Amino acid sequence: MNKTTPINRHFINFGIPIGLFGILMFLMKSSFLKGNDTLSFALTTDLLLTVPLVYFLLIRKSKIAKTTVVPFMIIGLLIGSFFLPKESQSYLSIFKTWVLPIIEMSIIVFVLIKVRNAIRKYKGIKGSIPDFYNALKSTCYEILPRALVLPFVTEVAVFYYSFINWKTREVGANEYTYHKTSGTPALLYAFILVIGIETVVIHFLLTQWSIIAAWCLTALSIYSAIQIFGFAKSLTQRPISINEDSLTLKYGILNEVEIPFLDIDKVELSSKSLEKNVLTRTLSPLGEIESHNIIISLNTENELIGLYGRKKKFILLGLHVDDPKEFKEKIENALQQ
Repeated sequence: MNKTTPINRHFINFGIPIGLFGILMFLMKSSFLKGNDTLSFALTTDLLLTVPLVYFLLIRKSKIAKTTVVPFMIIGLLIGSFFLPKESQSYLSIFKTWVLPIIEMSIIVFVLIKVRNAIRKYKGIKGSIPDFYNALKSTCYEILPRALVLPFVTEVAVFYYSFINWKTREVGANEYTYHKTSGTPALLYAFILVIGIETVVIHFLLTQWSIIAAWCLTALSIYSAIQIFGFAKSLTQRPISINEDSLTLKYGILNEVEIPFLDIDKVELSSKSLEKNVLTRTLSPLGEIESHNIIISLNTENELIGLYGRKKKFILLGLHVDDPKEFKEKIENALQQ
């Protein structure tokens, strides 16, 4: 009974608005719509306001994020753009021109305020240094569907670390860097250089065939370079931390995991090659390309969370730390306590 109730509730929450959209799509094909300005206004209102309002009333007492009303409004806009006759889209055009930008800006301002409040909360915790990525995640879990959180957060974080955050991150007493003696940042910057050179060459070659294709490829290459730059910058902003009862391992925004001390079997200083096993991982997504100097063995499986929320189970993990000896001693002291 407990299992079927949430399923039925979700079916009602999403099924009724989808059913209303289906009825409106059927009405938009009616011959009565032609030249009927009143009916066009009514259908546009139903698509953009009535159905989202019905959805909001259905979910208002549930745990579903209230901001999911906006996607339903966007769905109504897309349905109207495809199914309403061109001559009946005047009210739809007014919404696109005047109302939609206001909604978009309101959402952006709302998210920024929530992130700022989350960062302030982190600052209020004794001994903690605020982490933008964590603050953004905790904020988005409150206002977005869970499936969209990590993809959205990843994209925002890439641009944040690429263009906004240029301050040097102060390392706390129980934090450890991993980028200073590693060759990964240099490798990522080399990738950006290669992308830049290849983009220029291929762009001029493609212009002889299609200017549109050339600019599309160039835009994609620029976006890829920005992503890699954001990944490289995040390495300096998200150090590894030893907490009161757990170890938080981060590799920029590319990989992270929080391991309870109870799950740790041993920590050893070693750069030997890791045995190839489905439960053997490296904190760096580059794998064996980046050497490790620490191997952590667990007594139970944990999950490494990567880009866009991809998860990989592991029981043996290799990683690089700039000060491996002190890191190992701190972990062993924490385990003994």
